[in-house]
Amino acid sequence: MLGRLRDVVRQEVLRSQLAGLPQLIGPPAQVLDVGCGQGTQALHLARAGHEVTGIDSSSELLAAFEAALAGEQGDVAARVRLIHGAGENAPALVRGAFDVVLCHGVLMYLPDISPMLGALDVVTAADGALSLLVRNGLATSMRDGLRGDWPAALAAFDSKDYVNRLGLQARAHTPAEMDAALAPLGWQRQEWYGVRVFTDHLDEPAPGPAELAGLLAAEREAGHRDPYRSVAALLHLVYRQASTAALARAPGGLAGAERPAGLIGQRHGDQARLQ
Repeated sequence: MLGRLRDVVRQEVLRSQLAGLPQLIGPPAQVLDVGCGQGTQALHLARAGHEVTGIDSSSELLAAFEAALAGEQGDVAARVRLIHGAGENAPALVRGAFDVVLCHGVLMYLPDISPMLGALDVVTAADGALSLLVRNGLATSMRDGLRGDWPAALAAFDSKDYVNRLGLQARAHTPAEMDAALAPLGWQRQEWYGVRVFTDHLDEPAPGPAELAGLLAAEREAGHRDPYRSVAALLHLVYRQASTAALARAPGGLAGAERPAGLIGQRHGDQARLQ
């Protein structure tokens, strides 16, 4: 577990939100983690029995992931495949359509998110889920306000551009902006959560287990309640293809025999043309 409180909260709250995805309940799923970094979420999923492929453009982060894998049981490590490359090139780097595709903490650093979203669309199965973690564009002043940096808080009200703690230029996104970007590709938002509602301004070490358990329980609860999720530091947005989302809401849900085979075949075909 990462040591800083804000990092622990992000990873643990996100892990619990992912655990509720229908695609990750039941038989082992095929998961693609685009921008996997040091592999925190990917390792959780591999330990749970899922087959995970991680893509990242950073050799250093992939090396850290490899080091973490070396300490895992053999069956867990065997379920993980790592690929060095840009997420926008995912259709050329992997084969098959994935049940769940993660893209966490990546989109905020891209000047144009369209190429990445297009790549994610191609590699996600027709009945799969697309999980995105973005900086919250609904409440860009919250972090500076909580830290008492009033000039920065005032300036952030009218801008979604910001500089992160590493000094990197980044951009926040709202749910409506992400919906508009994904709608032409046929995706519809199914769930959205806040991540790090109460602790975004805290950069201290995580507390002991008892205090941390209570803190995480409060963060998890706030993450799916209004109005709290709207002021979280990060937003976790989950999308499904509009056609399969409609079937899932119908009586009886989306049984295997009812999955839209035509769509699945089309998406595999799109991928084949790109490889």
